[in-house]
Amino acid sequence: MSMKPTFADFSVDPPRLSNAEVARHRCRFSGSHLALDAGGSVTMDFEVEDPQDIPQATLTITALVSKLGSSLGYAPMDVLLQGEALAEHLTVPGGGDLPQDNVLAVPGHLLKPGTNTLEIRSSTEAESMLRLHRITLDPVHERGRSERARAAEAARDSVFAYRTERRPAHSSPDSFTAWRAAPALLFHLDRGEHSLPAQLGWRGEDGSESAISFQSSMSDFHGCHRTADGTVYEYRGRLTGRWAYPEGIDERVPASGPHRFRTEEGWGGSWHGSHELRLLVDDGGAPVERVSWRDQRGNSGVAVLHAAPADVEVTGVEASDEFDDAGEVADNLLDDARTKWLAWDDAALLDFTPARPTAVASYRLTSANDFPERDPRDWTLYGSPDGHAWTPLDARTGETFTGRFQTREFRVGAPATAYRHYRLDITRNGGAAETQLARVRFVGVPAGRAFTGYYQRCNEGPIGYRGTPVAPSPDLSAPRLATDLESAVQSLAETARTLAALAAQLRNS
Repeated sequence: MSMKPTFADFSVDPPRLSNAEVARHRCRFSGSHLALDAGGSVTMDFEVEDPQDIPQATLTITALVSKLGSSLGYAPMDVLLQGEALAEHLTVPGGGDLPQDNVLAVPGHLLKPGTNTLEIRSSTEAESMLRLHRITLDPVHERGRSERARAAEAARDSVFAYRTERRPAHSSPDSFTAWRAAPALLFHLDRGEHSLPAQLGWRGEDGSESAISFQSSMSDFHGCHRTADGTVYEYRGRLTGRWAYPEGIDERVPASGPHRFRTEEGWGGSWHGSHELRLLVDDGGAPVERVSWRDQRGNSGVAVLHAAPADVEVTGVEASDEFDDAGEVADNLLDDARTKWLAWDDAALLDFTPARPTAVASYRLTSANDFPERDPRDWTLYGSPDGHAWTPLDARTGETFTGRFQTREFRVGAPATAYRHYRLDITRNGGAAETQLARVRFVGVPAGRAFTGYYQRCNEGPIGYRGTPVAPSPDLSAPRLATDLESAVQSLAETARTLAALAAQLRNS
């Protein structure tokens, strides 16, 4: 590659740089950009390995000119490469409202092997401020490569904190005194795609709602907020801090941190594993129950949070009877195939062993393929810590299934105890001499929050999107690790002393 991605991003201080070194004169960092006074300049040195491979390059300078009160500003700039002018007295349009991309062609013959020098100067005749946001430079056939690299680098700092203000809806636009300080906003949203949000919306569990849109540099946002009682406000914020994950989370939110989800996308008739989603929105109010977003690439999504389903892993099942010759055995109750378990009796016992002691919140029974009169009607669910003493957890009488392979869920009243064993004691069926079921599932007490929603990539249709909580990583903090190492050293020392004593005894025997 004759030239690496080359950019200078002045939305942060110090600036983000790739294949670049920057020097400044008569300019200063101003929140989301460099502000150049009249006669100010920025010099960027960058490296080119082989300019013969670059017939032309694309230079993009993102800048704006501040206004003069209510009038258009004036701050033309000169752009030079190796001291030769690419543009003179270039006037940035836009009247100081939004940054503009100024795209210039760089003749390949101006590039040289080794260090090249680009200079941007604000005219000494400037009457307002030239605000420089970023510079990117690419070979003409690879246009946009450096901007993508810059965006990916910027997206690594994905934890944002904002100072916020609100004012009542329909206030006079020039009534700046109506703005009042509001709680700080902290958020983090990461799907592993290295793209920052352009818009964000959320709803709190108390019914409050907010919707905001960001400047491309993430320096500011503007939007609206509705409180739980229905009062509507304008809502705005100014960036106060930005960090990479997880540094920006530590000491700023509760120990639980952001929601972390293992996700799946639904398309082609099935679910497919996707990126982990990390999600945090803390506006000082109630916890969020719904989040929507659109990123700077045009992708969008919605996540509605709810109690996480927690299917219990069962490693073994034993039945009082089963039809082994036909393969209609108790183990079939644990798989998802259209098989079944059958007992040659109108009553039966099923004993289940979870992989670990688990408190059960509910259980699901699925009817088998035929003969409704074999369906269970009366039963009791028991729990046991040891397989000997059994505690009744739920009793049912007169239950029916209205279809074949129908799944019904039954809730347990008080799932407070984690048992090692569960027993389903079926005492009556629909009148047949045999009893059967297709599946039995146990659902544990929710251990976190899941989400259901959709995701839509730019220029594509929406697809299903869902997630379940990621189990927290084990705590390997330094104090605990040090303690563990000290214990290990002590144990090894004791073992060494024992072996030494044993060796001495053998020598003396």
